This record gives sequence, C-alpha cells and structure tokens, in this order.
Amino acid sequence: MKKTIAIGFAALMMTSCATVFGGKVTEQQKTKPAAGEPQRQVRIGALIADIVLFAPSLIVDFATGAIYKPAQ
Repeated sequence: MKKTIAIGFAALMMTSCATVFGGKVTEQQKTKPAAGEPQRQVRIGALIADIVLFAPSLIVDFATGAIYKPAQ
C-alpha cells in the first residue's frame, strides 16, 4: 500500500500544468535562443499554477519548454 501511494505521489509530482494543459510543445518552445535573439516569454498562468500546485515539477515545464509561450 505504501509503495502504491509513493508511486502515485511521484507520478503527480512529475506532471506539471503547462506540460499537461499547455498543448503540443512547438520546436520554437524547445529551442534555446542564440545570442542576440529575443528571449522566450513565459506563460504567467502556468508559472503561477506550477508554483502553487506542483512546485517541484516546475523543473519539468522548463526542461520540456512547455512553460514558454508558442510563437505567434
């Protein structure tokens, strides 16, 4: 029982708001801007939701690029 709870808790912590609800991550969101290129904008709503609900999984959104706004 404890193992099941631990696995469930770990799975919950590995999800994040922008990754789950943000839609498909574009190539522009994944690619780090080169020197001289404009920086990517962060989705403020997803950032706040990650901090409030899934604080440790904020790393997942930044690693996948899902936290960044897609190109217009």
